[in-house]
Amino acid sequence: MSTQVSETNIILSERVNKLKASATLAMAAKARELRAEGKDIIGLSLGEPDFNTPDFIKDAAIQAVNDNYNSYTPVDGYVALKDAIITKFKRDNNLSYDPSQIVVSTGAKQSLYNVAQVCINKGDEVILPCPYWVSYSDIVKLAGGVPVEVATSIKNDFKMTPEQLEKSITPKTKMIWYSSPCNPSGSIYSKKELRALADVLQKYPNIIVVSDEIYEHINYVGGHASMAQFDDMFNRTVTVNGVAKAFAMTGWRIGYIGAPNKIARACNKIQGQVTSGANCIAQRAVITALEAPVSKIQYMVDEFKNRRKLILDLLSDIPGFECNEPEGAFYVFPDISYYFGKTISGITINNASDFSMFLLEQANVATVTGDAFGNKNCIRISYAASTEQLIEAVQRIKKAIA
Repeated sequence: MSTQVSETNIILSERVNKLKASATLAMAAKARELRAEGKDIIGLSLGEPDFNTPDFIKDAAIQAVNDNYNSYTPVDGYVALKDAIITKFKRDNNLSYDPSQIVVSTGAKQSLYNVAQVCINKGDEVILPCPYWVSYSDIVKLAGGVPVEVATSIKNDFKMTPEQLEKSITPKTKMIWYSSPCNPSGSIYSKKELRALADVLQKYPNIIVVSDEIYEHINYVGGHASMAQFDDMFNRTVTVNGVAKAFAMTGWRIGYIGAPNKIARACNKIQGQVTSGANCIAQRAVITALEAPVSKIQYMVDEFKNRRKLILDLLSDIPGFECNEPEGAFYVFPDISYYFGKTISGITINNASDFSMFLLEQANVATVTGDAFGNKNCIRISYAASTEQLIEAVQRIKKAIA
């Protein structure tokens, strides 16, 4: 007779027990639960374009199916895709990579995870300018690293200064991670600003830079700059990119890096033991996406720019919402600390998490707390939603806090 063992006998690893769930995915899941209960939730939490993948990219995927692409792919990506990435880097960023320096992964998130796993040892410090994308901190921790948060200000467009960088460096500093355009603030580091940071790093030649450029093309001011474009930084910078945001291909799960040979080979090695090569059909579609002129996706960027103006105009009518004007991506990151300590509809707001949950439960609008991004005074609002949804969402917020 068999004896059933209780789940209480299962002991999970300390690693996973210490790991936080992704705040953006958790809020999206909560919103789905409430919708299932019949509530009309407007989701402004996920960083996902509301456009369909362009038809010319879908046609390439269909062609790949018809051409019987169905076998395992090379761990680091098809040669044709790596060639397209190399051409893209040269065309858009003036960066020259060899095929051995390119690794294609199952999304830019896996690219970041790979880099952390191959570069970080226990106790290594990784500088994260705040706000930062929600997963940076936990990816660093999973590799045994120590996140070092550098607070920035809305008055400085949430960008780290050279002085702040200098002060945050210690003998244990191994890396610095940042995104430009930034998720969640939409801030963009100019070439001049990156050069000033690079000048600081010249004193510390062993520090590796991870430049997350997934929002590169969603840029309203032009002149995207990459840290790797500087000759004295190229051999110590990992450039991370992908097609999820600008090409509306979030579910296709293709990201990639251009990196120093040593790091690229190591990422290829670890990926070979974890997921192997990325999806064959998606890779073929991405070749077409990257080979196309950037002008083919400009209509989405133009629409995001219109929505940025709309959301900023709408939020400016709400007392206590302090916003800067984001230069890229599709988020606003308002400081809502004005409401801390206040009681609204019998609910006391102590922090950004309270405020975000208040908006979900009282206004039926899903946002994300700034706590998840390393900033306790703000919330992230995605304007990758229809004009009608944005207008309705802000009206609900105004009514809830009136």
